[in-house]
Amino acid sequence: MSIPRTIAIGDIHGHAAALAGLLRLVEPRPADTVVFLGDYVSRGPDSRKVIQAVIDLRRRCRVVALRGNHEEMLLDACRDPSALEGWVDVGGDASLVAPGASEAWRGLDEAQWTFVSGLPIVHESDEHFFIHANYAPNRPIAEQDSQTALWLPLDPPPGPHYSGKTAIVGHTPQFDGSVLNLGHVVCIDTGCGFGGLLTAFDIHSGRLWQVNESGDEV
Repeated sequence: MSIPRTIAIGDIHGHAAALAGLLRLVEPRPADTVVFLGDYVSRGPDSRKVIQAVIDLRRRCRVVALRGNHEEMLLDACRDPSALEGWVDVGGDASLVAPGASEAWRGLDEAQWTFVSGLPIVHESDEHFFIHANYAPNRPIAEQDSQTALWLPLDPPPGPHYSGKTAIVGHTPQFDGSVLNLGHVVCIDTGCGFGGLLTAFDIHSGRLWQVNESGDEV
C-alpha cells in the first residue's frame, strides 16, 4: 500500500500544457493531497483550461486550491470594471471576466466561477502551512491578512512562524529554476509564465518534479 503524499504545485499562470506534463510525472494517487498555491490565470495561453484541470483533478485525489493575487485581480475586475485595465496590464485575460461567454472567448462557466470565487488564502497541516505569497510570522496562520498572503514578495524573506510550522509559498519567481528552501519557508515558484519552469514538491520526501512551459520534463 502506497504512503499518502502531500504535493505542492507552484504558480501555473495559464500554462495548461505545463500542468498536464507535471501531473503525468507526479501521477497523483487517490490517497495523495495536491495543494495548489494559486495564480492559475494570467500570462499564459489558456487560463480557463488550467482552472478546469484543477477542478477535474478532484476525481483522482484530494485537492486543496489556494487563491493567488491574480485570482484576486480577476475577481476585482468582475466586481469593478475600472480594475480590469490594471489586471490586463500584468497579463490578465479580459475575456475571463464575462460569465457565460462562448468557448471561443474562453469565458468561465458557472462551476469555474464558483471555484475561483471560493478559493481560500491559506491551508494548514500538522507540520506545514501553505499560502500564496508570504505571511506574518507572529500572526496566527488562520488569521493571515490578504495583503501579505497574496501580494507581499519574499524580499526579504520572513522569519520562522511562531507555530514552528514550515511555510510553502509561491509568488516570488526563482528565475534560475531552483527552489528557495530556507528551512522554515520554501518557495516553489520557478518562473512558469515568465519562460521558466513549473515545479511540484513532495513536502515530506523533498522530491521535486519540474517541467518547462511546454510540459517537457527538465
